[in-house]
Amino acid sequence: MQRWNRRLVMLSAIAAGLAACAPSKFRRYNGPEVTRLEIHKGARKMYLLHHDKVLKQYDVGLGANPVGHKQFEGDSKTPEGMYYVDRRNPNSSFHLSVGLSYPNPADRDFARAQGKSPGGDIFIHGQDGKHTLRGRGRDWTDGCVAVTDREIEDVYAMVKLGTPVAIYP
Repeated sequence: MQRWNRRLVMLSAIAAGLAACAPSKFRRYNGPEVTRLEIHKGARKMYLLHHDKVLKQYDVGLGANPVGHKQFEGDSKTPEGMYYVDRRNPNSSFHLSVGLSYPNPADRDFARAQGKSPGGDIFIHGQDGKHTLRGRGRDWTDGCVAVTDREIEDVYAMVKLGTPVAIYP
């Protein structure tokens, strides 16, 4: 019986060691603070900046109807304007995600004046397993900003709640 217990302890230690070596989607970042994000829809680029210095840049996918500012729920447009990171989702269906503060008061007022909903739940997120940023159909979201899973791991590690996000046409 004692021999069996020793084997069980050894196997448990090996399993724990292997689990510790497994890749994690949660990365660490110890560099300069990301003071703002810029998303340039026309160029399909996102920049993580420390003041005026670009720390990282990524190609992005946008909403399936990418031209113009998001105004209403279901229009598949990506917003334009000033927002901020207001939430983080470690259990996203899109690997990881960080939420944007869309709709802002002006977005809500405009939609309300038209008798419609502005929509919401706009995120910067990873992939869903069906789409790619590197080929046709890269603009596939319902209005979010998509990067690769590896890239959203960087963004998730680097960007804090409250970080300003400027989204340009």
